[in-house]
Amino acid sequence: MAKKFTLEEFFETLKKYNVEELEGVRIEGDLEIEVEPGSGVDANLIQALAALAGYTQLIQEFGNFIYHTNMALTYLQRLSAALGIQMPLGAPAIQQPAAVQPAVPEAKPLEVPKFKIPEKLIEAKFEPYKAEYPGVIEEVTLGATKADGGTRETTVTIGGERSLAFYLFDAENPNMPVVAIDIFDRRPMLAKAVREHYEDVLDDPAEWARKAVKDFGADLVTLHLISTDPLLEDTPASEAVKVVEEVLQAVKVPLIIGGSGNKEKDPEVLEKAAEVAEGERVMLASATLDMDWERIGNAAKKYGHVILSWTQMDINNQKTLNRYLLKRVGIDRNSLVMDPTTAALGYGLDYAFTNMERIRISGLRGDQDLNFPISSGTTNAWGAREAWMIDSPIEGDTPWGPRELRGPIWEIVTGMTLALAGVDLFMMMHPGAVAVLKEWMGMLYGTIKDSIDNVDDWITMEV
Repeated sequence: MAKKFTLEEFFETLKKYNVEELEGVRIEGDLEIEVEPGSGVDANLIQALAALAGYTQLIQEFGNFIYHTNMALTYLQRLSAALGIQMPLGAPAIQQPAAVQPAVPEAKPLEVPKFKIPEKLIEAKFEPYKAEYPGVIEEVTLGATKADGGTRETTVTIGGERSLAFYLFDAENPNMPVVAIDIFDRRPMLAKAVREHYEDVLDDPAEWARKAVKDFGADLVTLHLISTDPLLEDTPASEAVKVVEEVLQAVKVPLIIGGSGNKEKDPEVLEKAAEVAEGERVMLASATLDMDWERIGNAAKKYGHVILSWTQMDINNQKTLNRYLLKRVGIDRNSLVMDPTTAALGYGLDYAFTNMERIRISGLRGDQDLNFPISSGTTNAWGAREAWMIDSPIEGDTPWGPRELRGPIWEIVTGMTLALAGVDLFMMMHPGAVAVLKEWMGMLYGTIKDSIDNVDDWITMEV
């Protein structure tokens, strides 16, 4: 049973809880008014209130009746529909008044002016933005002709760029990148796809060099004296350099001379090679921070050669080594080439690209420690297993395709990628890769006229 209380008790409750004002509150309940006899209230008013209360109760009961009647009719209709019996009872349909549509004024057709096709295009010309750099890459010449005190018939000049690689629309870069083919003073371990092209000359470095130049179009030859490695034949430097003399007589292109990579022996070997090749302006490959770079640098300076400054993918180390060779050794600025290290496709090529590109941009912006030509040991691509393995060693892997094609493609992609970063000199192995890279660079430089015409027009427009 609901609790009853008076208005006075209700107000006392609000006062008890410090409620001074009610807002948004709805109170439901029954209101009873008690009139005590002798209170002075008119009797007619009391009778009217009683009648009103009766009418209110009657209306509520009638509403409940209508509600339950509608519910019953609804259930009855559903039952009739389910049994397929026509309803005996039903409310008459109420006719909805037809909606009055507002009058819409008649739209007048728009007058479209006739379009006249122009007889000729509007004259316009697009001039691409040209980036101008304050710096210039040093020019370095490899090889010396008879007039310069050597015996080379040709020389090679790299560097001289005033813009990014192949950006001939920004500035004219005077020297196209060149390619050297690697040869060795002993039979090396080579991938089959490479070895089959040199099988007849692997034991004769002089003939190997001749074949690289005559048959495969090498601009230079890189001779690696790997037999001097103490872990191999440990050939004495004085004996190893005899191969240098033989190769110099066999070919008349510039020569790059490398050691075995042994930190202790390479300075001695390169020093002796520099002496034997005096006057030929060869490149000694290479000086590094963790070997006697000063000894190698002094040999290059004494006998008039170029030195290759090699670091392992670190722009700060490259600046440091270059600075040592320039300031401590006194190497001429036109006698230094950088090798920031080449990582093959799939083995860090993106890092090599980024490092070389940063070096090139820094040089063009005027960094005097980095504005030198860049060399790439693109042959490193053959160190990737994808270049030389017959197929994937992973069971269930997708086929890799014939390695006779896969290997050269690996070297080509590595070379192309780094060419875009600014490489000036590529050391390569596979003759097919050499040919493709040289043709591609010639196309971009415009020296090959029968491939794609007017490369400069690719980014210009005139109508």
